Amino acid sequence: MLLVAVSGGIDSMCLAEKVRLEGGPFAIAHCNFGLRGEESDGDEAFVKEWADQYGIPLHIRRFETEAFAAREGISIEMAARRLRYHWFGQLCREHGYEAVAVAHNANDNAETLLLNLLRGTGLKGLLGMKAEGKIPDPNFTDIPLLRPLLGMTREEIEAFAAEHGLAWREDRTNACNDFKRNKIRNQVFPIFKEINPSFIQTLNSDIQRFSEEISCGAMDFFGAHQSARPYPGLCDSKVVEGEKAAGDNRGQSPLTFGGGEGSEDNTSSESDNISPEKEEFTITEEVWDGSGEVKQPEGMLILDADKAGELTEGRWETGDWIRPLGAPGKKKLQDWFTDHHVPVDEKPFIPLYKSTKDPHHVLAIAGRCIDHSVRVTAATRRILRISEKKW
Repeated sequence: MLLVAVSGGIDSMCLAEKVRLEGGPFAIAHCNFGLRGEESDGDEAFVKEWADQYGIPLHIRRFETEAFAAREGISIEMAARRLRYHWFGQLCREHGYEAVAVAHNANDNAETLLLNLLRGTGLKGLLGMKAEGKIPDPNFTDIPLLRPLLGMTREEIEAFAAEHGLAWREDRTNACNDFKRNKIRNQVFPIFKEINPSFIQTLNSDIQRFSEEISCGAMDFFGAHQSARPYPGLCDSKVVEGEKAAGDNRGQSPLTFGGGEGSEDNTSSESDNISPEKEEFTITEEVWDGSGEVKQPEGMLILDADKAGELTEGRWETGDWIRPLGAPGKKKLQDWFTDHHVPVDEKPFIPLYKSTKDPHHVLAIAGRCIDHSVRVTAATRRILRISEKKW
């Protein structure tokens, strides 16, 4: 049974109607983030009325979004995204829903591509969103996330709504240009359309080509470096191998509307989850010859085994901190991620090696950085070398 995220806007109402017309069983999840007062409550009432009309199971959750954002030290947009996906995962676990469907469309995908380029991105940022991926929450990475409308443009969605007499709710904040995504949508896209009336289709075709090129390995010709990806926890052996295999996202979702392929999430977020590729790492313990401090090679971590002591492998949690190599003081991991432009979707999946003395003290960020306290010096006698396995 499918769980469909419905906000009450035109995109999600189009998705809900299309799923209803397909005839299969589904339920609706509506998030009331409480950010627009009576308007938010009006959205909730509207979705409830539609669900009651067709006898569709409905789940409603009210969030204290602003308080959560302040507590976590993140933006309102990111707070809403984290809250909604975590709740969707909980609903799937509790009620046995097999997948979650969201209403991202071709316009959203084009916006994501431009946001990634403007922010600065690697190859993965060129892939936009995926028609079929996984929920971007570290607790529910096995739950499929589907985007059946990814091949439809906003114009096509509006045409469908008119044809089927759909009603929907307008979010007045969509016209507010305080958010980067809205600036692109409201100010940049009209100029693009003057230059190329079919620019949305063009950008989505580019995304598909990027995906095909990277998938077939053509980018390796240029020596493109892939950053470390998640893998299972540490074990006690001298050589440890682990891997994180994500589902193949190149295929179509079971529900494919609009005749196109595409990619991921726009809900109040400026970055979308790119499913991790299969990666393997080796962790070796070696005797060190005491030749002095060493710099961290790209893609590899070297740390003093005795200073590190016993490590635990985990993922990013509120309260995690690190004193980056060479830095004068400690830094919240969230701030380190921001400073180093780590894509939002990757943060929950990056393997972290933490101290057993302080579960929030991060001693190493896989493939990226070590804590200053475990640096190798002339006094070092044993090291741990964590490196990406080369094929």
